[in-house]
Amino acid sequence: MTDLFNGETVSCRIQTRPASDLAGKMLKEAFKTLMPSEKPILHSDQGWQYRMPFYQQQLKDKGLVQGMSRKGNCLDNAAVESFFGTLKPECFHTCKYASVTELETALHEYIHYYNHERIKLKLKGLSPVQYRIQSLKTA
Repeated sequence: MTDLFNGETVSCRIQTRPASDLAGKMLKEAFKTLMPSEKPILHSDQGWQYRMPFYQQQLKDKGLVQGMSRKGNCLDNAAVESFFGTLKPECFHTCKYASVTELETALHEYIHYYNHERIKLKLKGLSPVQYRIQSLKTA
């Protein structure tokens, strides 16, 4: 799950098979990063997991609005697609993982690096976390 303000990955989960609880767990993890007054719009593609009643109820319970990409239009989800386009060559194409656990560890380490250290030119040469902190200081 990506914050479109600064491109920061706020939640990520993987499993060995698609399951309805995966999106719900990721959503609960993302909720922990929100201040009580924050009410972001949660955008996703039209995947079945995002249309499940329990997922939509979690959003409703938090007072969040759900937005979905138009059918067959990957450009609506460009920010997340861009992240995966960066993640794959930097984390996956150069390594082989012996287990799902090893892959998950590498993924979380990469996300920490991406959020805290990897600079982005569109964020004035700052990492996503540095940009968020700087923006909060000037607000």
